[in-house]
Amino acid sequence: MLSAWDRRDRPREEVAAAGLQGFAVDKNFLSSLKGILLETELDFLRCVSAIIIFLVVSFAAVTSREGAAIAAFVFGIILVSVFAYDAFKIYQTEMAPRATQGDQQ
Repeated sequence: MLSAWDRRDRPREEVAAAGLQGFAVDKNFLSSLKGILLETELDFLRCVSAIIIFLVVSFAAVTSREGAAIAAFVFGIILVSVFAYDAFKIYQTEMAPRATQGDQQ
């Protein structure tokens, strides 16, 4: 890390770049097989977590038995079905073929 003395002697652009050096994106890693699998797994987990959150919120909203709560429940169920379809397509197109290719080799 840079000390206060080093920050004072350097231009602000260099100090900002040095502070953000740990957050740089490695494009070689993202284009490798591990990077692609990590991106796919994170996308799949995003869908699954959205399904769980929307289910819990939808069922919690419908307990009040008001008109707006019932509309929120219906909207939540529609979103759950959209995210479930997205998770299914991600699994079918990106995760399942790699598992079967590994078995054949």
